[in-house]
Amino acid sequence: MLGSKIQMGAGALVLGAVFALPGTAAAQQKQVTFSKDVSPILQARCQSCHEPGSIGPMSLVSYQDARPWARSIKQRVESRQMPPWHIDRSVGVQKFKNDMALSDEQVATVVAWVDGGAIEGNPADFKAKPITKTLYWQAERDGLGKPDIVITAPLQTMPAVHQDVWWRPVNEIPVTEPRWVRAVEIRPSNIEGRKILHHSIAYHILSPENTAAVNQGVQVARGISFSGSTVVSQQELALRRPQLMEWAIGKGYDQFMEGTGKMILPGEKISWDQHIHAAGEEVTSSSELGIWLYPKGQEPTKRSYLVGFTGLKNGTEGLDIPPNSVAYTEGFNVLKENTIITNFQPHFHLRGKAMQVEAIFPDGRTQTVSYVKDFNFNWMTNYIFKDEAAPVFPKGTIIKVSAYYDNTKANKSNPDPEQWVGYGDRTVDEMAHAWMNVVYLSDAEFQERVAKYGVGVTNGVKPSAGTQQQ
Repeated sequence: MLGSKIQMGAGALVLGAVFALPGTAAAQQKQVTFSKDVSPILQARCQSCHEPGSIGPMSLVSYQDARPWARSIKQRVESRQMPPWHIDRSVGVQKFKNDMALSDEQVATVVAWVDGGAIEGNPADFKAKPITKTLYWQAERDGLGKPDIVITAPLQTMPAVHQDVWWRPVNEIPVTEPRWVRAVEIRPSNIEGRKILHHSIAYHILSPENTAAVNQGVQVARGISFSGSTVVSQQELALRRPQLMEWAIGKGYDQFMEGTGKMILPGEKISWDQHIHAAGEEVTSSSELGIWLYPKGQEPTKRSYLVGFTGLKNGTEGLDIPPNSVAYTEGFNVLKENTIITNFQPHFHLRGKAMQVEAIFPDGRTQTVSYVKDFNFNWMTNYIFKDEAAPVFPKGTIIKVSAYYDNTKANKSNPDPEQWVGYGDRTVDEMAHAWMNVVYLSDAEFQERVAKYGVGVTNGVKPSAGTQQQ
């Protein structure tokens, strides 16, 4: 079934498109069974969430677990709603460190299994994977090992019915010397916490003034104040509250490009900014921060900065979504330095539907960096580019963020399509920005990077002789 196209002034948005993938010849020629063919796919890509005690709504560990959900499994994998990897596979960067998507062959195998009657096959072919039974770090499962430091925020109880709450405790960082961070991950401190924790930001700050500034949303340094606006230069970012990570529902981890990272210092504190909303039941939880350090002697030379690239050119007042409507906004962010973009994480609330990031070069050329066409509020997936595929742009490039919203009853996440929606911090309000880590380069470093990998989105393909570069 093809989703309908909704025409807008800035282009067309395809909502919820579902394209049937034909089974491969191999899948069509043999009888596909759960025990031999499907269970390894579910174990590799689905079981961590869909096992007893985890966050998935059902277990998919055994044939008896999965069989009642066969048609639903087919629909979700065929439409690429599950696993939650919603980036468009035809444009922009396509090489990722944390790619959890199913291959075309894996999708075809699952489809062939369901179409063939969803049979179990020989139980002896089933090789059980151990059930976790506890919280896990996604970065550890992806091969980064256990975190070197774990910091847990104080617990907070959210009543069953309550207004949104912003919980901002402070923790010490247990380091006695400066250390470079190569990866970070935030998770709720228990499974129940996922029901109430909308987002959690971990700032690392030194002075009491900066701690107090978290509650004001602004840091003052050297007489300069920044509040709300997107800043995309190293000098300006150095004056803001430094962020180790922003986590939102369903996100995994941030892994920084090789040779880059964030530095934590003795005496610094983690200042949390946790947005909690009611879930219809009383829940007590908090946030946990896992930190992976560079080994001593392997310290990087470049800092990585987390920037929220805005999708609102007219500021927050420009976000105005009428009832029963589909809306569009756009934002323009000028790169003031040569910049590598190392990941893409779209951030919306309940009405968000799609986001596209484009680069407008100084010479007027336009290139798509990334596009998520079917955003799911419950899965704020972070798409981490492989180092060689991370695009680099010259100073003066404009990063355009296009945002689409669906405030109709067709949006299953929409709590009330009869409501007008504007900008705000509550879950029922709306936002639009792209969280992206950036690394800044000198002119010489920029030319070296371009010579090796090319300018803009190249997916790591070395430019051929005579290719025009910036």
